[in-house]
Amino acid sequence: MTLVRRALATLAGATALVLLASGPAVATAGPPPTSMASLGDSITRGFNACGWYSDCTSRSFSTGDYTSVNSHYLRIRAVEPAIQGRNHNDAKTGAKSADMYGQAGSAVSQGVQYVTMLIGANDACTGSESSMTAVTTFRANIDSALNRIRAGLPDARVAVLSIPDIQRLWSVGKGSSSARTAWSLFGICQSMLANPTSTSQADVDRRARVRQRVVDYNTQLAQACAAYGPNCDFDDNAVFNYPFSLSQVSSWDYFHPNSSGQAVLASISYAAGFGW
Repeated sequence: MTLVRRALATLAGATALVLLASGPAVATAGPPPTSMASLGDSITRGFNACGWYSDCTSRSFSTGDYTSVNSHYLRIRAVEPAIQGRNHNDAKTGAKSADMYGQAGSAVSQGVQYVTMLIGANDACTGSESSMTAVTTFRANIDSALNRIRAGLPDARVAVLSIPDIQRLWSVGKGSSSARTAWSLFGICQSMLANPTSTSQADVDRRARVRQRVVDYNTQLAQACAAYGPNCDFDDNAVFNYPFSLSQVSSWDYFHPNSSGQAVLASISYAAGFGW
């Protein structure tokens, strides 16, 4: 009996190790998609990437067709030509997490096989710290959108991208008089960018709290994607962790990625994705 117990214990231990090693479900790529849609805000719309305070969807990191950006769409088209012309940009400039449910509905109606979602900058970049979206509300909005995609497009692959580190923007731009003027004149992301040269403890603490809110949002994005299942891939904070420079930001508003920034965003987010 002792030998039997030992054998069973060994088997149980081995099984436990296998289960532990397996971890959460890993996103599965499947074949390259023949259609796609992008959900998000002004970043996904390519805002200020080629025109004065206007959308420039051709330079979107996700669904754009501008050669030098080399978007997800163009990278997929290189291996699956059938996606040609089936690249839908459903993002809206100014969108927040609450708008994702409606955008998800657009993607469902288009019957796409691949969806990218980059959202949350506007939930944190508000007129003041107090008006940022609550973390629980943000998560509920993301779950609502992902559930709509899963119900309407059960076989589609979904790439969820992390929100860029907006404190990094403050860090690389605060020494530029042009950036400071644009941030103030256009009231850009005042929750983070107000009083950009101040070293008072109140401003230091405010910036830290706003950055933490972005970190908390990204945690929720990762968890929501994991709960979605193997058809969803989170970028493991690749976008958030990328040390972008001021030269990759529009010189009109010093906030949105320019063409160079969109190209970098395309490169790092695609590399962190399904690997088609």
